[in-house]
Parts: sequence; C-alpha cells; structure tokens
Amino acid sequence: MTEHVTTHQAEEDARNESVLIWINSQLKPRAEATVSVFDSGFMLGDGVWEGLRLYDGRWSFLDEHMDRLFEAAKAIDLDIGMDRAGVIAALCETQEANGITTDAHARLMVTRGVKSRPFQHPSLSRQGPTMVIIMEHSKPKIPRPIRLATVPHIRGLPMTQDPKLNSHSKLNCILACIAAEKAGADEALMLDVHGFVNTTNACNFFIVRRGEVWTSTGDYCMNGITRQKVIDLCRANGIPVFERNYSLVDTYGADEAFLTGTFGAQTPVGTIDGRQIGDGQMGPVTKRLRELYKDLVTP
Repeated sequence: MTEHVTTHQAEEDARNESVLIWINSQLKPRAEATVSVFDSGFMLGDGVWEGLRLYDGRWSFLDEHMDRLFEAAKAIDLDIGMDRAGVIAALCETQEANGITTDAHARLMVTRGVKSRPFQHPSLSRQGPTMVIIMEHSKPKIPRPIRLATVPHIRGLPMTQDPKLNSHSKLNCILACIAAEKAGADEALMLDVHGFVNTTNACNFFIVRRGEVWTSTGDYCMNGITRQKVIDLCRANGIPVFERNYSLVDTYGADEAFLTGTFGAQTPVGTIDGRQIGDGQMGPVTKRLRELYKDLVTP
C-alpha cells in the first residue's frame, strides 16, 4: 500500500512555527492564538469560513471569496461586525505582519462569538462575533494522484444543511473522510440524494470522458470558486463542459478525473474504488486546465 496523502498536503515550512494569527484585531503568536471554550464555533460549529490563496502578492479571486463569505453570514443571520473593506484590511494586515508574499494559504473564520452559557440558542452568543485569520506559507506537495473511495455519506438536501454553505459544521464530511480512509483511500467520493456522483468530502469533483469535462449539476455540492473557474476556462477555450447527473458507471469508465479547490487548484485522481482511472496519472485535459488556471492566477 502506498503512503496515504491528503488533498491539502503541503511542503514543510519552518517559518510557519512563528506566524502571527489575527484574532479580533490582535496579532498573536501561534502558541497564544486561542479562543474561549464558550465560543460558539468551538461549542457548536456555529460559524462560516473561507480559504484563500496568495500568488505573487495577490489574493486570487478575492471579490468572489468576499461575496461567498458575506452571503453565508447573511444566510445564518451572523453579523460579521465589519464591512468587506474591513475584512480585506485584516487579511492584508496579517499578510504584512508575517512578511508573506506568495505561496500562502489563509483560513478566515467568523463565528457567532462567545456564549454566556453552554447551550444552543443563538441569543446566548452575547460577545461576538469572533474572527480569526490563520495564514501559513503553504506550497501544495501531493506526491501522486489521489485515491478515492465511494462512501455511504451523502451531501444532503438544502432543508437540512445546505451543502453550498461553507460552515464550521463539517462532521458529515469528516465522517465521509474517515470511511474512505478505512477503505484504504485518501478522500471520500460522495453521492447526492439521488445516487448520482456529486463531490468529495473536501473538494469538487470532475471527470473527463472522450474529451468532455463533466461535473455534477451543482445542486448538492459546495459552490466552489475554483470549480466555477474551471467551468469558465473550459467554455473560454473550446473544451466541452457539462454540469449534469452521472453515475459511478460513467465515473469508472472515465479517461481522467480530478478535484478542484482553492488549496490544490486541480488535483489528479488515480483510482476510484480500486479501479484505475485512465492510466492512473494526470491526463492531458487536466494538464491543460492546470496550465490555463496557472495563467489565470498569475498577475
């Protein structure tokens, strides 16, 4: 069995031991960057977040990330406590304080804040919100294509927890990932409520069949920014792309498969449920999309 890898695997970087973390307008050393045990994010997963990438001094697709953050906060009736300019200023302050110029990842988190008592009702969150920015030197290092395993956990209907919501409540996806690891894979391939191929526990999912790029309808997956950029790149460069329902049979017979996400951009998939996809390596369409995407994010 080859070594287990993750879709967020990065090169080791000793500088990350001394990064400063932004917490409610204060920059704190990593060891001192803590929140209260009464924080609603810790206690209940009550919050929203964004992951952002820095390339050559520029935060990629910053407007789209801010749109998604503020829409998610509005959806859960969470007042972020500052406007878009304020959030961007905090991001830039953290970047400057750490002297980071490229190949960085930021996780920006906002919770409903500190609760007066350890119970569910949102009115108990009387000190808030809590906002945290964790920024690290982070260069993806995935030594081989990812192995996927289909799991029984699904991305559900929007009247339970809308899968488009980038919330702190990730237990369903964590359980899916655990199931995949138990099956000897790196990440979970999750179906939708109708049994069609949907997404993985951490990334959006694509296949390539006879030169055509397929992905799910988008009804039951995260509204991924990188996902949409790949769809847009296909359309702009004459690559047939379809958002559609498709099955595991279609998936097993694919010529290529890849994942999309802010961290890894486009990550090739080698096997799914023990079945080799194509030649098990990154395929030509995936390679082309990676090149087009690199041009897109390079200033």
